[in-house]
Amino acid sequence: MRPSLLYALIVAPLLLAACTQFPELDAAVSDSARAADYPALVNVEPILARTKDSGPAPEETRSDLESRVAALRNRAARLKRTSVIDAPARTRLDQEPGTNG
Repeated sequence: MRPSLLYALIVAPLLLAACTQFPELDAAVSDSARAADYPALVNVEPILARTKDSGPAPEETRSDLESRVAALRNRAARLKRTSVIDAPARTRLDQEPGTNG
């Protein structure tokens, strides 16, 4: 690709975006919202303290994940040992393209 064509492909969308008409965002705020007080600031520590004890313990989560990983590895090993294609289908697949009847 020529550098001038590449330059044009990059600059053209930028120029088109520069001509975009932006919506009037100030009109989207109602008068009651504009006159309202700022929200009160709250201390976040009590909220964080409530969430600290929720959910499973990390040790439980780790043992659950390790057992799931072991189960998935066992399942993968079983699937590797089994064939999902029967012998006639395997023969057809192993033939060269266009030689099967």
